[in-house]
Amino acid sequence: MKRKDLIRMLEQNGWYLSRNGGSHDVYTNGTDSEVIPRHKEIKENLAKTIIKRRGLK
Repeated sequence: MKRKDLIRMLEQNGWYLSRNGGSHDVYTNGTDSEVIPRHKEIKENLAKTIIKRRGLK
């Protein structure tokens, strides 16, 4: 999955960029946080796990 597609999905569900790490970005919805690696392509298993864990649509 492309990183920008996953970020777009997060942002459409109320998540926003909290801070940048060394090789990751941290997104939050005010309560929880999710670490997104800074690669052009995110492995399909990781993307599916994030989507399922956060209930994204």
